[in-house]
Amino acid sequence: MTENKTSATPTMFSKDNYMWMAIGAAVIAIGMFLMAGGKSTDPAVFNADQVYSTTRITVAPLLILAGLVIEIYAIFKKPKA
Repeated sequence: MTENKTSATPTMFSKDNYMWMAIGAAVIAIGMFLMAGGKSTDPAVFNADQVYSTTRITVAPLLILAGLVIEIYAIFKKPKA
């Protein structure tokens, strides 16, 4: 006679925490994707408009910082009881 006992070990994060972590990781990945690029086909030519575009200098770093803030929120968010 064996009894099926379910172990009630509490988990550190809830489903909501993991969802917010995935959202934060996606925002960071989008920021990294936007920051990449700017490669020229001719190595002797430097195109400052591609390298120093507003997307690469402003938008992408802000997205990465926003993703990190979302990750911090996801870690510290208390699960609903």
